[in-house]
Amino acid sequence: MRLLAWPALLLPGLLLAACSQPAVKAPDDYRLSGTLGGDWGSSPHLRLALVGTGFPVAVSMNSAIAQNVVADGGTWAFGFDLPSPPLPNVAGVYQVVAFDDSNNDARLSVGEPFARNRQWLVYSPVSGTMPAVTIPDFLPGENEGLPALTVSAGWNVYDRAQALSATNPRGVSKITGYDISR
Repeated sequence: MRLLAWPALLLPGLLLAACSQPAVKAPDDYRLSGTLGGDWGSSPHLRLALVGTGFPVAVSMNSAIAQNVVADGGTWAFGFDLPSPPLPNVAGVYQVVAFDDSNNDARLSVGEPFARNRQWLVYSPVSGTMPAVTIPDFLPGENEGLPALTVSAGWNVYDRAQALSATNPRGVSKITGYDISR
């Protein structure tokens, strides 16, 4: 009977270990990393959110993703874990936006200063051609559309500042230099 008591004593400890938060990593150790620059005011509480839309229309604004923002002089280095998939079995277009979480609720709220760049993160469960996309007006920033894109399965980066080509968009497993500035 005593042999059965040991597993019962170990079970609560194992359950607590399984529910613990993942360790905070250095910014470069996340799947997406870059810098935050520009004027964010004094003592900003900077956070990141994955904002976008899946197909057919599944809007996502998720700032509960593992991340780390570290002050580095006049800029900040950041790391962000891209979920795969961001929405179950749904293709979509996203951006990581930086925001000053001034009300400290860990969500991008109306009125909080934010910034984004011109690099779109395109997720597809399969390789192929993704149809053109119109970004909904209520998502932060200017209303942009994306042309039809040939993508790989998984995460792809499409840089709107560059011409559409065989390498734009490109499939990626890790993204560095995803710099955002106000």
